Amino acid sequence: MSDPTYTPPKIWTFDEANGGKFANINRPDSGARFEKDLPRGKHPFQVYSLATPNGVKVTVMFEELLAKGFSDAEYDAYLVNIMEGDQFGSGFVAANPNSKIPAMIDTTTNPETRVFESGSILMYLAEKFDAFLPSDAAGRTETLNWLFWQMGSAPFLGGGFGHFYAYAPESYEYPINRFAMEVKRQLDVLDKQLANNQFIAGDEYTIADMAIWPWYGALTNGTLYDAAEFLQVHEYENLVRWTDEVGAREAVKRGRLVNRSWGEDIEQCLERHDASDLDGRYK
Repeated sequence: MSDPTYTPPKIWTFDEANGGKFANINRPDSGARFEKDLPRGKHPFQVYSLATPNGVKVTVMFEELLAKGFSDAEYDAYLVNIMEGDQFGSGFVAANPNSKIPAMIDTTTNPETRVFESGSILMYLAEKFDAFLPSDAAGRTETLNWLFWQMGSAPFLGGGFGHFYAYAPESYEYPINRFAMEVKRQLDVLDKQLANNQFIAGDEYTIADMAIWPWYGALTNGTLYDAAEFLQVHEYENLVRWTDEVGAREAVKRGRLVNRSWGEDIEQCLERHDASDLDGRYK
């Protein structure tokens, strides 16, 4: 249990009973904890993930590429159950030494290319297929500005606000208020950017939208941390408009269900190996 009078010791030591939703898997070291090869499918790209916001970014990108007619963007997506510690298997650690989803293997290169970190995967695919990343210097730079904004900002939303609001073993006013303030500031940044732009980086739908929507769109539509009322997200009208517009895209509806292992059965798609795996699972 936490102690409100806690004073940090001179040297920190690991306490296995540190509480919280992820206490059973969190440790202060890296590397494989057991031997397990990753499964392989028939498609050019192998994805190992879970339908958390970071995972959804990548599967939405693949579904958008396929919808755009890139048949060589076919992919197999395998579930990585992070609560069971799948990310610490030797095969996954070889794909991502940081043991975080998502990870991807591009089998079309020789040797094969591993890509990890969701932002890196989005950028890799955008450059490989010349899609969803403007070719002009100004448009490309603005898109990457927002892609990296998301990578730098989301930890305050997830590891900060989300942890203390939804996952910590006890609720404390200071950390919740601290991170709620920061998240509302981020929502205001997005709302003001979208006041004069249809999409995040301008009038073109890009990987910036795909990176930001699974986090901030899910927060806005109430599916992330059940915190929409607490944060009064309806006040950010431009963000609400964008959230609805992006969420209505067919590829987004499909991509958000890949490697989903919770919710109604019809919305769960543990693995994706064919387009038909997602048919009939969304409206």
